[in-house]
Amino acid sequence: MKIEAIDRYVQSLIERSSPEGTAWNIEKMRQGEKPAWNYIDGCMCTALLTLSEITDDRRYADFTERFIDAFINEDGSIRTFRSDAHSLDDINEGRVLFPLFRITGKEKYRRAAMFLRRRLNCQPRTDEGSWWHKQIYPNQVWLDGIYMAQPFAALYEKNFGTGDYSDVLRQILNVRSHMRDPATGLYFHGYDASRKAFWCDPASGCSRSFWLRAIGWFSVALADLSEILPSGSEQETITSIFRALMKDVSRYADPDSGLYSQVVNFPGREGNYPESSGSSMIAYAMLKGARTGALPASFASLGRKTFLGIMKNCLKMENGMPELGSICLVAGLGPDNNRRRDGTYAYYISEPVVSNDAKGAAPFLLCYTEILRAPNENQEGSSWPICH
Repeated sequence: MKIEAIDRYVQSLIERSSPEGTAWNIEKMRQGEKPAWNYIDGCMCTALLTLSEITDDRRYADFTERFIDAFINEDGSIRTFRSDAHSLDDINEGRVLFPLFRITGKEKYRRAAMFLRRRLNCQPRTDEGSWWHKQIYPNQVWLDGIYMAQPFAALYEKNFGTGDYSDVLRQILNVRSHMRDPATGLYFHGYDASRKAFWCDPASGCSRSFWLRAIGWFSVALADLSEILPSGSEQETITSIFRALMKDVSRYADPDSGLYSQVVNFPGREGNYPESSGSSMIAYAMLKGARTGALPASFASLGRKTFLGIMKNCLKMENGMPELGSICLVAGLGPDNNRRRDGTYAYYISEPVVSNDAKGAAPFLLCYTEILRAPNENQEGSSWPICH
């Protein structure tokens, strides 16, 4: 497949998308939910703005601006935003406000960023100072939530704040202290500081398994934070955590394809499968980290191998267009009235697998932007394989 086909793929997605409904929000589509401010659309908008920056193609930025404008009021309040949910997921889409403000100068984007920052000021915390993942998950820290909120918080400090990143670092260190498994170097999906959740180990408070996309979210957060934070001790600490994770997780890549499994530490086990969203996230983190100097340069080749593996094994042609498959639709822990989501191996492999959901498509496109940033290292990518 020629690399230009990826651009056609993106165009096909945005041509079928609007604030009234998107082609990439499969989760919300299946649930029959009305259009709302959400992290899934936020992931895609982040990827589109990055793609616009790298390719100098205004179509991607213009789409994102129109899309975000449908939810942002002139006073900076956000239509459909539910403050009472105290959901870190709802912070993620705010990442696009900073580049949009820089590009357009629209004051409402700055006001919206302030609106979201005030919501974080009201976010409940564990006794150790970490934000709860959501109101319905009291005292729980999920790796997902680190990506959803910490890069936004750091970007706010960098653009509109005082440059105080100490709270960002503290929450990353809490995750490092409680959620990293010393035997594997991998991170558990969730941690309950109260040790009351049905899914947690009563001694450690952690969930039972290493879900790939959770580790992927955390990896991308660390890659982004290592670039956002100014040089100094806080950046060095986060970069050190990032390097250790990439070294440890890389041991679980499939030696042939470079892909990672839905449950990371059990590749080849019955029911486990190469999952494209988490693989894309880790590949992006490696490619970006190598480019920015946060990681040794050798990680660039590991990231490229995974990206090529996704191209070869997870893309297929449907009606003349590429379609990204092997995406876990959604996975979580609880709440108490949903005990199927218990964090076990059997649970993670039971969730639906879909195509083109933004939780996979967006990090895949971010990988693509990293490939485009280093054309000399990626000349072999001018004609890449795709499964038919």
